[in-house]
Amino acid sequence: MIPNLDSQIGITVYSTSFNGIGGKIRVSPEDFAVSEIISEKSLHSIKEQDGYAVYKLKKKKIDTNHALSEIFKKKGIRLKSLGLKDASAITEQFVCSNNKGKSIDSFSSERYTLQRIGYAKKPLSKKDMVANHFKIKISDCNAHLSEFHDHDKILNFYGYQRFGSKRPVTHLIGKAILQKNFKKAVDLIISFTSSYDSKENTEIREKLIDKSNYKQYFDHVPPQMDIERVVLREMIDHDDEQKAIRAIPLSLRRFYIQAYQSYIFNQSLSSAFSDGENMFESQEGDVCFDSDGQLGKYVKGMDQILALPFVGYSYYKKTRFDYQISKILEREEVSPKNFFIKEMQEVSNEGGFRQAAINCTNYSVLNNTVEFSLSRGSFATILLREIMKPKDPIKAGF
Repeated sequence: MIPNLDSQIGITVYSTSFNGIGGKIRVSPEDFAVSEIISEKSLHSIKEQDGYAVYKLKKKKIDTNHALSEIFKKKGIRLKSLGLKDASAITEQFVCSNNKGKSIDSFSSERYTLQRIGYAKKPLSKKDMVANHFKIKISDCNAHLSEFHDHDKILNFYGYQRFGSKRPVTHLIGKAILQKNFKKAVDLIISFTSSYDSKENTEIREKLIDKSNYKQYFDHVPPQMDIERVVLREMIDHDDEQKAIRAIPLSLRRFYIQAYQSYIFNQSLSSAFSDGENMFESQEGDVCFDSDGQLGKYVKGMDQILALPFVGYSYYKKTRFDYQISKILEREEVSPKNFFIKEMQEVSNEGGFRQAAINCTNYSVLNNTVEFSLSRGSFATILLREIMKPKDPIKAGF
């Protein structure tokens, strides 16, 4: 039985027949540890002096963006991460300065420590990070974790956090922007409710369904709803939906579009798998990634990983998955050309390709703890979903 939350984000299948062990993750932050792995070349490029300062950031109970923002406020150094790590875990990651100016040896607070490990000739980027290593404890589960052997047969879905987890709305906002329905986008940001969200959040959102309540209830919107407050303030001051959407940081507006692309990708992967397509082996005519992550056509005898289109305005139709993708786009009432948005060109997205299956290495189990490495961009929660088969992902800690 596929949980309702999974269906809401486009995941309608399991790719393994394992019964699942149930249980919970993230009972405490220490139960979920993740550390970044950068390429050997990048690691060896870090020297003792000269260049752009490179740091290790270790943290818990704070997400990457808030940690870096706090470091900038307190120490005056602006750092960039290679990937985002959430607050519900013990995390270790590389962060780098974008200029050769001020640097510090170390800095720590209750929730994080920052330690300079050296300097690089050019700033590290997302491309330098090749994988993440996870160590995860599963509590209250049955004793069959060691019987799961299908870690190399898992579809590479986008995980719950891509869509807002307890409030899966980011893809819906993206679709509304794509369709130039800025009023709907504003409504979704401010007043979309979810049965997984807190009672307090739901109550304030229900009041904000009525536009005439915006001014009256603005001060009741909690600080953590920072994007909602930005949009509400613009609507109160200007009553212009497009202007209100533009007030949202560009990175987040782009993320909304990417979340909708992720939803289409999840649906495409589910549909192709249900139709009997082999998603774990490449064949003649496929587009694939090679061992260096380079995209190209299938070559017999070469070590390649099957790629699935990530729909955008440059969508490539000539794959064996066009049948499923075209049907999904028709049902969604969107077309590839919609991903070029004249009214908001800065969020337009050409699309591309993504691995069809998760590339999982270094997999091991000890009692109720599992360890593994995943290539950049894959979600540990998707592998855990196949192991645990949770009836309610949110209650299970996802």
